[in-house]
Amino acid sequence: ADAPTPQTMGVILMGSASDLPFCQKIADALAALHIRPVLRIASAHKVPQRLLGVIAAFEADPTPKVYISVAGRSNALSGMLDCSVTAPVIACPPYSDAFGGADLFSSIRMPSGVVPALVLDPAGAALMAAKILALRDPQVAAAVAGLQKANRDRLYVDDAELVSKSYAATIAQAREDGQCVTETDFGVDGAAPAKGKVRDAYQLDDKLVMVTTDRQSAFDRVLAEIPYKGAVLNMTSAWWFEQTKHIVDNAVISVPHPNVTVAKKCQPMPIEFVVRGYITGSTQTSLWQKYNNGERDMYGLQLPDGLVKNQKLDENVLTPTTKEEHGDQPVSPAQAVEMGLMTKEDFDFCHQAALKVFALGQKVAAEHGLILVDTKYEFGRDPDTGKICLIDEVHTPDSSRYWLAPTYAKRMADGKEPENVDKEFLRLWFRDNCDPYKDETLPEAPADLVDELSRRYIMLYELITGQSFDFAAASAADLPAAVKAALA
Repeated sequence: ADAPTPQTMGVILMGSASDLPFCQKIADALAALHIRPVLRIASAHKVPQRLLGVIAAFEADPTPKVYISVAGRSNALSGMLDCSVTAPVIACPPYSDAFGGADLFSSIRMPSGVVPALVLDPAGAALMAAKILALRDPQVAAAVAGLQKANRDRLYVDDAELVSKSYAATIAQAREDGQCVTETDFGVDGAAPAKGKVRDAYQLDDKLVMVTTDRQSAFDRVLAEIPYKGAVLNMTSAWWFEQTKHIVDNAVISVPHPNVTVAKKCQPMPIEFVVRGYITGSTQTSLWQKYNNGERDMYGLQLPDGLVKNQKLDENVLTPTTKEEHGDQPVSPAQAVEMGLMTKEDFDFCHQAALKVFALGQKVAAEHGLILVDTKYEFGRDPDTGKICLIDEVHTPDSSRYWLAPTYAKRMADGKEPENVDKEFLRLWFRDNCDPYKDETLPEAPADLVDELSRRYIMLYELITGQSFDFAAASAADLPAAVKAALA
């Protein structure tokens, strides 16, 4: 979608063409803040009359504006400009080491009544101009707020990156000691878990004991064991279940170990409630792939023309799918009811609950430097109360798509894919080094890639929840006892 036309102007006056590269940095920063940049060359020393004529033409234009003067050495341009206009003037002289930097005093010391502001950084000059024009233009105000949030978010992400790198030795030691959780049959009499790709579940009369393992699956097989991955997924879900219980009941009874959740045995609904805040994706059921193939009416939605990949939607939308053994199938709310998969009352309840949980997820993610892009929810009915509960997992790095908030706007403007904490590199390594679909035996995953994937999972946990990962609690040595106690 086209951006609204800027309603304000940043006039950049430079003393000579040699200042143009410096001025272009200011212009680019202004444009990113939804201010129209206008660049002109007019020397106060060499063509003072021409400069006054250029200024007069700008002053005759009623467009709200801020002037930015770029001149070094003897900076007459800033003073002359400030004396000639009523709009704010920002002096941004390019760096010079002439005279030991003493020429900067020509920008600092101005006569009485001459008051251009002084900002030495090009992007800083643009930001000051934007803060001034934000008083007149809500579009600019929103852009300033967005830039300031991106700067804060960058600190969240950079700090999480730095902290998680300090875990390298702990992660490597767990891998070398064989502390990954891969098998969960701990020899409990009369109980054996049903194995899934990542989670194994013990089914009791009225509850489930679910153990999230460290298995990393792709290509319909296990590729590697990633230290602490299972704890990350289980504890992320546990955290979100706690955060969202005021919106909708959930099935969680207890979390006796970071890898273990004890939950009520509910009757699952036959629909996956996928909520999306952005139009993206690469699978055949993804919103972007269907849209890019020309579909506009899908999942009971009517999407407008002109959307671009990874764009934020005007509102969060539900794109439900059926649960199929050989692939999920898209379905509209009306079709789900017509097919007898759910009653309208139950579907509407789950629909609204999913949207509310997702909205909270987006809010919390935004506070932690992340964008919650899309996710899936599953619901089930509690046989004791008849109430519909949230089950399975919530907002984990595997069930949800997260982007890094600090770079989203710029990467979209540059036509690049949004930045994320990539977890695909290990899968790609196997694809490049073997045929993971046909080879009977796969090569062993490189230790450095395994450790890096573990670090990234832990980093995501800490970014998402704002909490430090507890390595001691996640010890695999304590897992058998925790499972046996839960089954007792």
